[in-house]
Amino acid sequence: MSIFVIADLHLSLGSNKPMDVFHGWSDYVERLRENWDKIVKDTDIVVVAGDISWAMKLEETYNDFKFIHERPGKKLFLKGNHDYWWTTKNKMDNYLKEKGFDTIEIIHNSAFIHEDMAVCGTRGWMYNSVSDEDKKITLREAGRLKTSLEAAKNAGVRPVAFLHYPPVYGDFVSEEIMNTLKAYGVKDCYYGHIHNSLAAKKAIIGEYDGIRMHLISCDTIGFCPVLVR
Repeated sequence: MSIFVIADLHLSLGSNKPMDVFHGWSDYVERLRENWDKIVKDTDIVVVAGDISWAMKLEETYNDFKFIHERPGKKLFLKGNHDYWWTTKNKMDNYLKEKGFDTIEIIHNSAFIHEDMAVCGTRGWMYNSVSDEDKKITLREAGRLKTSLEAAKNAGVRPVAFLHYPPVYGDFVSEEIMNTLKAYGVKDCYYGHIHNSLAAKKAIIGEYDGIRMHLISCDTIGFCPVLVR
């Protein structure tokens, strides 16, 4: 069994917000389908690290979730900044059960334990937070990350962190998120949110302060899930 990761699917199969208008995103749904189905097996796990669907409400996600559900593997969803449909975990769990999307699981104030590894994470927040409201959200996200990592610690397994926002970007560092990652001995952190080759130039890829950073937004990895292990 392998674990893969991808972020920023930005699906709009049930709404009118296609990504094909952006450079490099032409025919992206079919490219994603082909790549996913080629490398992922039903016994594998795929972490989807935010910005999953453009739907505004949970009940509007059906077509997008159906597309993901039909792909091979078990999928673990984390929240992105454009996942406006995101609500309480209980409501999302009930919705998934009602629609029969049993290959999808929500990670929210929780972790998914697999063998000697834990899938941990949260949305995160802007690395250059300056307003009081931004700082408040950052602290809340750091708390959610801590809860997720604590689950890994209690299970006695290695934590791997998956975020939507990068914890560091260019010269900006989200100290609260980074301090939490380091406190729990995280060695690998996967993040999305950053798009196109120009923005990716400032993305930190490789080791930073003892943590290996991996950019996994859909367009920067060729619309193909990346192998974690």
